Amino acid sequence: MPRLLKKVSEISSIPLIEYFSPKANVPPTLLTIEGYLKSQRLSQSAAYEVSGLIQEGWTEIQAAKLLKTFLMDSGVRSFFHHPFAWFGERARFEGIKTYAQYAPTKRCLQPGEVFILDAAPILNGYISDIGFTCSLGENSRLTMAKQFLGSLRDEIPKLFESEATGGEIWNTINQKILDAGYSNIHKKYPFSVLGHRVHETNESLGFLNVLNFGWQSFWTLTSRGLFGQLLNSNHTGDLTGLWAIEPHIGTTDFGVKFEEILVVEHNRVRWLETQTQYGKSFL
Repeated sequence: MPRLLKKVSEISSIPLIEYFSPKANVPPTLLTIEGYLKSQRLSQSAAYEVSGLIQEGWTEIQAAKLLKTFLMDSGVRSFFHHPFAWFGERARFEGIKTYAQYAPTKRCLQPGEVFILDAAPILNGYISDIGFTCSLGENSRLTMAKQFLGSLRDEIPKLFESEATGGEIWNTINQKILDAGYSNIHKKYPFSVLGHRVHETNESLGFLNVLNFGWQSFWTLTSRGLFGQLLNSNHTGDLTGLWAIEPHIGTTDFGVKFEEILVVEHNRVRWLETQTQYGKSFL
């Protein structure tokens, strides 16, 4: 089975459907870069602003709803996935056994607890997918975890510039997480993805979603063969294109992640923004 998964990860388009879903492994144009940048900046602004409003006793549902409201008031009509909010131990996916359990719950936030906001809006046809980790008050262990993620962020473009396959990159990052004393939480994601491709897509029928994911998430990935769109330990295909990269680590009682778009071109690899609009605080 792993051999088969590696083979299908090399598929970047499907005959006939390719007319509607062009190949994924092509360098982006300056125009598309601008579109993705506007989408990502809006996503980050929304998460940053909402994180400052969250108070003790708020539920995950309240936080996610406010994040969605902010984005829709800013012009978003559809989502790759609707906003998630994970508090405390749920930020390391403790107790999450089914896809439905990823959805926001009535779990209330307590003083000092860590929380994650994750949103993937579609703005003017451009998908962005961001993750922001914060805490209600100071948390020194969160600060240390973010410093580690910051070092990973610096190293990830270099890994993509190397001769390593996507699967080898996944394994390298996994080992670095374990060596630093953390758990690999993105291993618990569907298909254990470290990231996924992002595409231009249609914003219509935004009300159609399954388990918090809009129809665009299913279409943009499966119409291009699915497995080549997901960065996990089985990936051996071409990495050229745009990726939402989301390393997610766990301590004993909370999780920490960041997520942003990585631009992979033939001659260089870079984050969509070298430094996000909120600097290192957004890690």
